[in-house]
Amino acid sequence: MKYYFLYFLLLSFLSCKQIRQSEVADTIYFGGHIITMEEGIDSVEAVAIRDGKILFVGSKADAYQYLSDSTKQYDLKGKTLLPGFIDAHGHLTSRAGMMQAVDLSPSPYGAVNSINDLQHVLRDYIDTHKIKSGQPIISNGYDDAIMVEHRHPTRAELDAISSTVPIIAIHASGHASVANSPMLALVGIDESTKEPSGGHFGRDPLTKKLNGKLEENASFTALLTLTKKMAPHESGNDNSQALRDLEKAQEEWLSYGQTTICDGRTMGASVDLLKEAAAKGLLKADIVYFPDYEYFKKSFDDFKPEYMVYKDRLKLGGFKFSDDGSPQGKTAWLTQPYLVPPEGKGADYKGFPIFEDTTLYNDLKTLFSNNITAQMHVNGDAAIDQAIRVIKQLKDEGIYRPELRATLIHVQNSRPDHIQKIKDIGVIPSYFSTHVYLWGDWHYSSVFGPERAAFISPAQSAIKAGILFTMHHDSPVTPPDLITAMYSAVNRKTRSGRILGPDERISAMNALKAITINAAYQYHEEDSKGSLKAGKLADLVVLDQNPLTIDPLKMRDIKVLETIKEGKTVYLRN
Repeated sequence: MKYYFLYFLLLSFLSCKQIRQSEVADTIYFGGHIITMEEGIDSVEAVAIRDGKILFVGSKADAYQYLSDSTKQYDLKGKTLLPGFIDAHGHLTSRAGMMQAVDLSPSPYGAVNSINDLQHVLRDYIDTHKIKSGQPIISNGYDDAIMVEHRHPTRAELDAISSTVPIIAIHASGHASVANSPMLALVGIDESTKEPSGGHFGRDPLTKKLNGKLEENASFTALLTLTKKMAPHESGNDNSQALRDLEKAQEEWLSYGQTTICDGRTMGASVDLLKEAAAKGLLKADIVYFPDYEYFKKSFDDFKPEYMVYKDRLKLGGFKFSDDGSPQGKTAWLTQPYLVPPEGKGADYKGFPIFEDTTLYNDLKTLFSNNITAQMHVNGDAAIDQAIRVIKQLKDEGIYRPELRATLIHVQNSRPDHIQKIKDIGVIPSYFSTHVYLWGDWHYSSVFGPERAAFISPAQSAIKAGILFTMHHDSPVTPPDLITAMYSAVNRKTRSGRILGPDERISAMNALKAITINAAYQYHEEDSKGSLKAGKLADLVVLDQNPLTIDPLKMRDIKVLETIKEGKTVYLRN
C-alpha cells in the first residue's frame, strides 16, 4: 500500500514540476520597493511576469519557483516598482494637435511670464521660421493667472507682433484664446458676427469693439474653422504629420509613467486619427477615448458597437460633455460672483453655462439608456449643481445606475454640501488636484477668495464620505504629470508656499490609489489593471524614489525611470 502512496506522491511532484515549467517567468523583479496597490498587501519582495501578464506576486523565494535560464532577473537596486499610472482625464489628440504650436507656457514648465515675453517669442518665431504674410500661426499655453499683468493679451497687442500674419494664442486652460485682426478675418469673425451658443466674444470695455478674446465655444469654433482651412496645405493632405505628432504626444505620457491614456472630448477628425494610429500599430499604451457628444450626436449609433471594447489598444470609454469653462480663465459657472471679475465684466459676473438642463437631461438619457457612461466637465459649483440635479433625476427615473460609473471631471469649485450628493447619486469625482499648486494663489486672491479656494479638489472630504475618486492632469493644460498631482493633493501647498485647505490633504497612499486602482475602476478595468496581482496585465512603472517614504515636500522630485506596458519597456530614461 505504501508503494502506491509513494507512486502517487511522485506523480504529484512531477505534475507540479510540469506546471512550473509551463509557467516560466519572462522577467522577475526584485530588490526594491514593490508597492502592489492591493488592499491589505502594501508591498512584496518580488513580481514575476509572463506573456504580458503578472504571473506571481509575493516573496522572492517563491518567485524563483518560476525562474529558468531564459528568465530575465531585474534587480531594482532600491528603486520603486508600481502598477502603471492611469490617466483618468487628459487630451492626447489635443496635445498632438498643439505639437506644432508655438509654446507660450509660463513657469514652472515654460518661460512666458509676461505679455512682453509672449510678443518676443512670437516675433522670434516669425523671424526664425520666415513666416510669410497670410500664413497662420497657432500658439498655445499663455496663462494670465501667472503672467505679471494678470490679464489676457489683446487683439491690438497681437497686431503689434504682425498686422499681416494671422495669430491665435490659446489660453493654458484651453477654454479661451486671443486672435489678432488677420486671424479674426481668416476665421470669419467681425463686428456683426453672432456669438455661438455657449461662447462669447470679448469686447473692449470702452469702444465695445472686438478685443480678440474668444471664450468657450467661440474659441472652439474658431479653431475648428482654422484647422479646416489649414488642412489642405499641410503634408500633402494626408495624416502623416498628424500621426507623427500623435506618437510624440504618446511618448510624453509614457515618460510620465502612464500605461493607459485618456483622450477626453475627442473632436472632429481626431476620432479617425486615433483609429488610423491603432490600425497601424502605433499605439504603445492603451488609449481610452471620449468623443464630444454634441459634436457626434448624429452619428451616435455608429459608436455603440465599439463601447468598452479594445481594438488595437483603442477603446471607446463613453462620451464627454463640457458643462462650463475654466476657473483660472474665469469662464467656469459659479453660484456666487468671482472675487475679481475679468475685464469688461461687472461685480455680479458668475461665468456661464454651456447647456440648458433640458439639453443635458436628454443627451444623458440617451447615453444611460444605452448603458453607456459619460465624463462631465464641471468646474464651477453651478455646473456641479446642474450635473448632480440632472443625474439625480435620471437615477430617480431608473435610467442612471451607479454601475455606469459616470464621472464628474475637475469638480474644482465644489462645496461641502456636494459631497453627500455625489455619494448618493453614485458618480465618481475626478479631481484636478494640480490646481492647488499651480493656481492656488490665483484662486485665493482673484478667482474664489480664501474660503472657496480652500475647498477646491476636496479629496479628504471624499475619503471621509467613502467616495472613490481619481485624480488627473488634464494635459495639455499641464504636461501629463501625475506626480505633481500627487504632490499637490498630499501637501496642498501653492507656488507661494501658502497651505490651501490643510484639512483636504491626503496620504501618499490615497494619492497613489487615485492614479492606479481607482482610475482602473473608473474605466471598468479594475480586473485587469491598477494593481499588482496575478492575472492582471504587466503594466508597470519604475520610480527612482518611493512616494510612500519620501519627504512629501520633495515628491515633485520623483523621476519616472521606466514605463512597462504588458511586460515590454515603452519608455526608458536616459
